[in-house]
Amino acid sequence: MPQFKLKDVSSLSLQPGEKQEVEVEGVEGGKVLLLNGGGKITAMGPKCTHYGAPLVKGVLTKGGRLTCPWHGACFNGQTGDIENAPALDALPVFKVVEKDGAVYIEGEEATIKAGKRKPNFKCGTTGGALADRVVVVGGGSGAIGTIEGLREKGFTGPITMISNEGYLPIDRTKLSKALITDHTKIQWRDEEWFKSGSVEIVHDEVVDVDLVSKAVITKNKERYQYSKLVLATGGSPRNLPVQGFQVLENIFLLRTVHDAKKIVDAIGDKGKKIIIVGSSFIGMEVANATASENEVTVVGQESVPLERVLGKEVGAGLQKLLEGKGVKFYMSAGVDKAEPSGSSPSRVGSVHLKDGTKLEADLVVLGVGVAPSTGYLKENKVVRLEEDGSLKTDETFLVVGLKDVYAIGDIASYPYHGPGGQGNYTRIEHWNVAQNQGRVVAHHIVNPSLKSDFFTPIFWSALTGQLRYCGNSMHGWDELVLQGNPGEGKFVAYYCKGETVVAMASMGVDPAMSKSAELMKMGAMPSKTELKGGLDILTVPLPA
Repeated sequence: MPQFKLKDVSSLSLQPGEKQEVEVEGVEGGKVLLLNGGGKITAMGPKCTHYGAPLVKGVLTKGGRLTCPWHGACFNGQTGDIENAPALDALPVFKVVEKDGAVYIEGEEATIKAGKRKPNFKCGTTGGALADRVVVVGGGSGAIGTIEGLREKGFTGPITMISNEGYLPIDRTKLSKALITDHTKIQWRDEEWFKSGSVEIVHDEVVDVDLVSKAVITKNKERYQYSKLVLATGGSPRNLPVQGFQVLENIFLLRTVHDAKKIVDAIGDKGKKIIIVGSSFIGMEVANATASENEVTVVGQESVPLERVLGKEVGAGLQKLLEGKGVKFYMSAGVDKAEPSGSSPSRVGSVHLKDGTKLEADLVVLGVGVAPSTGYLKENKVVRLEEDGSLKTDETFLVVGLKDVYAIGDIASYPYHGPGGQGNYTRIEHWNVAQNQGRVVAHHIVNPSLKSDFFTPIFWSALTGQLRYCGNSMHGWDELVLQGNPGEGKFVAYYCKGETVVAMASMGVDPAMSKSAELMKMGAMPSKTELKGGLDILTVPLPA
């Protein structure tokens, strides 16, 4: 195996929890991350395999858990294996050798340059005994998390994924943030990769599940037998039940690449009057993505954008940032109706608010929330849906009352054991959460005795700057501790219930979110009183 010298490194002296990025001599652009995880010094790829964040700026526990500074992807500091979403590729690990007063790594030049490695799957064929077959319904984040987790953990039976979107799993987060219209540009894996993992891909729509005979039925009248079933059908965007929104053209929902393409085609070159109804994350991200060359107006029911999740102070600051890009806001507003254009009676021409305000529109984008996509189960005689259309699960995401059926992602209500959660049933619509839930399910299928390990929910958003969020405030918070100024794009906000921090948000202060997520996972997050006293989360040591 070739050896390469590390530049300006004469000995290995890192203490547990310390890390250092170094150049590799003789490899153009080559770098590795040296780290001491759990008392063992290792060299591995220096960038997160998700979006390329520099891992030297991430968070490393003394036990060797390495977390990306941007989006919370976690890697094992000794093996490079994935421990948490959203990364799909692992990190390469190189043997470290000390000799002649210098330090070398052993590895192939191509691997050093790549800085990542795809999972090595041991698997059988797409055929195979019913006793081993896993069927995954859905083609999103939860689905690919399940599939990768199964193969990583050594599951060798056949896997079938059924998706009705018409393409392979994509990075859905980029649809609202950048309105990507080419699915191949945001596709996580190509068709050959799924074939190499012996994963059968079915492009069809599931219309029912025979829970007695253990079979999934599709729109094309096909039946797919399963031994384990993973339901990962995500959410369906809501429409507005008011006049005009059901019938007029150029009013768009956003969930798929097809939706994004319709919006982009309607915008055309630039200079369009775009009305966005809804001031939560989807609406705000679309506003940010389209504001530079169009007249964008956001209509929201809250007093400030994102008030329910982030509070008034943070929401007002984010509104100010987007107003700086030219976005107009009508807040504390209700929509009365949409009316057609005078020149084209089938297309939207204006949106009318309940206070009489008339907003001219070339197109309208709705971001008023999603509902669990479980319509295919509404007439099912065996399964019971919750009031919101979700499925109640246990900690391993097994559907309560059913055997061998799991539910993950937007359709799953599960016991939340994070700070302030107390086991309350929670449904979280986060890309990162769905993928981690899929990994939990995969591990449970392979080893049913495995105890589910808590992962901190993580979310991110593009709102002029990069907003990070971790934890869960859905069960309430009573005080906000704010450090910095949201209106200037640099702050950390802590959402507290009593003395407990149940969630936090940050912008421009990386890796504050990743550090908080690790502290929450360890049960070591500082108290409200400590943070009110000005404690900087980046100075808080991680427990051994």
